[in-house]
Amino acid sequence: MNILYWIVFGLITGSIANFIAPSPSGGILGSIILGIVGAVVGGYLGQKFFAVGVTGFNVMSFVVAVGGALLVLFAGRLLMRG
Repeated sequence: MNILYWIVFGLITGSIANFIAPSPSGGILGSIILGIVGAVVGGYLGQKFFAVGVTGFNVMSFVVAVGGALLVLFAGRLLMRG
């Protein structure tokens, strides 16, 4: 059941990140992957620099995961441009 929670968490955070910074491609699977990768990146950076990580379904975890997803979107767009 733990993987199901991560998929739902990824879908929600990826959808929020896509809403904030729309991307024309990806679909639902792209949103899930973006959200999960964003949660990992945001959790790592948040823990490293601010002592805040992704700890479950709570507001701070969503903020950190969405921030990480936006960072992943931004980095991906920079790499695709060049």
